[in-house]
Amino acid sequence: MSNIFSLEYAQQQDANDPIKHIRQEFTIPKQSNGEEEIYLCGNSLGLQPKLAAEYVNDELSQWAKLGVKGHFSGDYPWMPYHEFLSEGFADLVGAKTKEVVSMNTLTANLHFMMVSFYRPTTERHKIIIEDHAFPSDHYAVESQIKYHGCNPDESMVLLKPRDGEETLRDEDILQAIEEHGDTTALILLPGVQYYTGQVFDMESITKAGHAKGCKVGFDLAHAAGNIPMQLHDWNVDFAAWCTYKYLNSGPGSVAGCFVHERHHSDKDLPRFAGWWGHDKDSRFKMENHFIPMESAEAWQLSNPPILSLAAIRGSLDTVKKAGGIHELRKKSLQLTRYLRQLLEQELPSDINILTPKDEKYSGAQLSLTVNLHGADGKQIFDAIEADGVTCDFRHPNVIRVAPAPQYNSFADCYHFVRILKKAIAEAAA
Repeated sequence: MSNIFSLEYAQQQDANDPIKHIRQEFTIPKQSNGEEEIYLCGNSLGLQPKLAAEYVNDELSQWAKLGVKGHFSGDYPWMPYHEFLSEGFADLVGAKTKEVVSMNTLTANLHFMMVSFYRPTTERHKIIIEDHAFPSDHYAVESQIKYHGCNPDESMVLLKPRDGEETLRDEDILQAIEEHGDTTALILLPGVQYYTGQVFDMESITKAGHAKGCKVGFDLAHAAGNIPMQLHDWNVDFAAWCTYKYLNSGPGSVAGCFVHERHHSDKDLPRFAGWWGHDKDSRFKMENHFIPMESAEAWQLSNPPILSLAAIRGSLDTVKKAGGIHELRKKSLQLTRYLRQLLEQELPSDINILTPKDEKYSGAQLSLTVNLHGADGKQIFDAIEADGVTCDFRHPNVIRVAPAPQYNSFADCYHFVRILKKAIAEAAA
């Protein structure tokens, strides 16, 4: 069938999808008319896996039946519960199980990582970030620089796209590392840029940073569950991610963290310490001499909220049912490729796609701007939302659309473009 802009074509693609059954593992929100929403907002908050609800209810039941004994009883006792997530996290980010841990929230983890890996000196005090970093990352970096008595105007290197461009070029990132590397203590960049959806070449950035003596870390908020990674093999020093976007673990859910194993036995590495990072064998001796575990767990402070971890376990088990991140990436490429084709065919002059076309540099998200005189992106966004689409808007003028491979379909992409085309036509009338 040659006409890709037809519902029949989209439905045929869905029928041929080897993981189409995974959509049934999620609860899809309904419109007021009872029909399912066209939910394309997994880059902001993923939908609820049915296993997440089941596992949370299991722990509520354990709490009701066992009280404090639930820490040591049942198939999933609470004391080691975070360990039940290690294999799933390791598979997602390309790590060893001892290099990952579920703890805190994303920005808190970035701060804790900078305690260990941002150690400014008079000669080496800069942090390289992007000019359009997610605001929380910018705030965290700026506050860490100030905490150490440095001046952000001198110690923050802000990477900007070239004039007239929306995304950063690899050569410009590497040139900035070459130029500032000798005075840089830390490089902190995203795995996937939140605004444009650009995937960063983490391997090359890490290699270049280490060659100049810098520590290198990544914010994987929009990368975890979206693209395959190999953090261990790339020798990334640390990374942190939230679990409520492509990992579908619920609003504000506990975050994940990676620390490369080469740092685990470094007794001189500074850190903010807490009870949960202490050696497990002697933790309950209640002695006031901190002995860090030789794993990413050493950066834990307190016992984590079990109900949130249960939701994450449900999400990770759903990823496993789908065949893992590589199978999800295959479908994601197909979905996003199809969505881009529809947009280019049906709205060639009305929509600009900021996200790079080269699939090496793009994930599930496409960031769109509207080129319609007299109508801005927010006006169009409001119109498509009223017509059953859930995506999101980022100022000043970007509509972010993310077909998540676990629960989105080719038909979702078809209907989105149909509704978007209608909204633009009505705005232009």
